[in-house]
Amino acid sequence: MYKKEDILKALKLVTHPEKGSDIVSLGMVGDIVFTAEGITIVLVPEKSNDPFLSSIKSSCVRAVKETLGPDAVISSIEVRPRIVVEKAALPKRDVLPGVKNIIAVSSGKGGVGKSTVAVNLAVALARKGYATGLLDADIFGPSVPRMFNVEEYHPDVRKEGANDLIIPMTRYGVKILSIGFFVRGNDAVIWRGPMASSFLKQLISQGDWGELDYLIFDLPPGTSDIHLTLVQEVPVTGAIVVTTPQEVALSDARKGIAMFRSESINVPVLGLIENMSFFIAPELPGRRYYIFGKEGGSRLAAETGTELLGQIPIVESICDGGDAGTPAALNDNETGLAFMTLADAVVNRVAKRNAEMAPTRRVEMK
Repeated sequence: MYKKEDILKALKLVTHPEKGSDIVSLGMVGDIVFTAEGITIVLVPEKSNDPFLSSIKSSCVRAVKETLGPDAVISSIEVRPRIVVEKAALPKRDVLPGVKNIIAVSSGKGGVGKSTVAVNLAVALARKGYATGLLDADIFGPSVPRMFNVEEYHPDVRKEGANDLIIPMTRYGVKILSIGFFVRGNDAVIWRGPMASSFLKQLISQGDWGELDYLIFDLPPGTSDIHLTLVQEVPVTGAIVVTTPQEVALSDARKGIAMFRSESINVPVLGLIENMSFFIAPELPGRRYYIFGKEGGSRLAAETGTELLGQIPIVESICDGGDAGTPAALNDNETGLAFMTLADAVVNRVAKRNAEMAPTRRVEMK
């Protein structure tokens, strides 16, 4: 049975080509985990875009096998971005002290346009004069950088007393942070749940968000550790569930609503957004084609006692705008108006929720 000390001894033979020191001394070895499949090595490079990572990974495998023998199995080498180094002695900051409303945008399943809705809602709120932030919490599939055309942005860090704060990118009036800013565009994020949750905590607590009227979280589809981490870290004002009209999406949306309303979480559901509601052919502007079914969102809203906040049509320009980094909500056409109307509905629903209900408390899991 191997020990961590054995692995560390082997890894001290791996030298960073640029820095000239071994990766253990440089603090690049974040963790070593033993599983039934083999040994997992977690690397924490100083820079997420370190050009020598690929060769270092190969050297790690070679060094372990040469030191411990060919039977030593490296099941995976995971790379975790290093944002800051937190010291236990540092005073803790209040989490999001300047944020008035925290909105979780969720979906029961992937492919319903959740990120598209989150991005355009954030842009629409900013266009209406609200101080708005967007945190891309879809850890394993971050698409927000592409939708804002800021894939090459790498956040700076500034000092505030003894704390290090990560500076969000500001685009179209929206402050943005995403895991996509810390990994290369084509790299897969292969993390276990605790690692992903830890990274989300850093983006929340160390983000330099300042004063915001709304901070929107684009959550992963389904129900996961990320959802639980969010409600444990911050008091979520309310959740919005995105669906499409067909029954397979509605079925999963029901589960998402049930999760937020469960006794252990108890986050108010502000309402549903039905995306891809209908298609309008340019040559027949007065006629609607219900490709994925009709009024599914309305039925689910009535069934669950939830408000239908908006219906977003299938329009080619929405997809094109997301791919090009120019969200549809920037336009003053019918599509842009749909998102501006949605923003009004969300603002009104949040105001009603805050007037009628006590502030949400952070969840304490036992």
